[in-house]
Amino acid sequence: MQVKATAKFIHMSPRKTRLVVDLVRGLPIEDARRQLMFSKKAAAKPVLKTLNSAIANARNNFDIDTEKLFVSLASVNEGPTIKRFAPRARGTAATIRYRMSHITIGVDVKEEKGKAKKAVVAKGASDKVVKEDKVVASKPKSVKDSK
Repeated sequence: MQVKATAKFIHMSPRKTRLVVDLVRGLPIEDARRQLMFSKKAAAKPVLKTLNSAIANARNNFDIDTEKLFVSLASVNEGPTIKRFAPRARGTAATIRYRMSHITIGVDVKEEKGKAKKAVVAKGASDKVVKEDKVVASKPKSVKDSK
């Protein structure tokens, strides 16, 4: 089960924030925390807060053991842009854009490699062969089967 946390309206450009988020995607949470704590980037602080929030959501809301968690989703979207103007040469004005980010971090439980997934058969799908949550083959319908 994926548990998410979102930090919105962070006053940092999404381009700079994505550099930090790319460092932790797919890592176990202890490695991700360590990576963010020792990063010199300014965006590491809000990303670490969002990661800690996602871990707390998993522990408190869903009673998930935090030892087995890893960062399954890490994305940064662009928020609203604040526009200001600064004077330039010969009476012109230049636009200064203060960009914002929306940070989303999701954590999930890492499954053990030895265990196989259970086959799930949807209701009314008895004519399909299901193997590990994927439809492998379908039995062709004939005129006699449809009646």
